[in-house]
Amino acid sequence: MSTYNLDSVEEMAGGDQDFLKVVVQTFIEEIPPDLEAMNQAVSENNPGQAYQYAHKMKPNLQMFGLELMPQIKVIEEWARDGKEKTKVDEAAEIITVKVDKAVNELKQDFDL
Repeated sequence: MSTYNLDSVEEMAGGDQDFLKVVVQTFIEEIPPDLEAMNQAVSENNPGQAYQYAHKMKPNLQMFGLELMPQIKVIEEWARDGKEKTKVDEAAEIITVKVDKAVNELKQDFDL
C-alpha cells in the first residue's frame, strides 16, 4: 500500500505518462526543500514563515493524496490565530514522516 495516491495526478495528466512523470519529478524536487524550510521555521518559532511553506505545499500534498490537511491546518492556525504551539511540533513531524516516505516510494516507483 502506497503512502501516496496518484488518482488526481493521473486525471490531470489525461493518460500522458511523460507529463505524469514530470509532475512526480517536480514533487520530488520541490517538496523536500519546502518541508525542510517549514520545519526550520517551526523549530525557530516563526509561525509566519511556517505558514508560508505549509500553505505552499498544501495543493501538492492534496494532489498526491497524502491526507495531511489536519496537520497543515494546525500549522496554519498557529500562524493565523497565534494559538499555542503545543500541537505544531507533532503536526510537523507527521507531515515530515509521510512526505519523506512518499518521496522515497515515488523515486522507487518511477525510477527517479
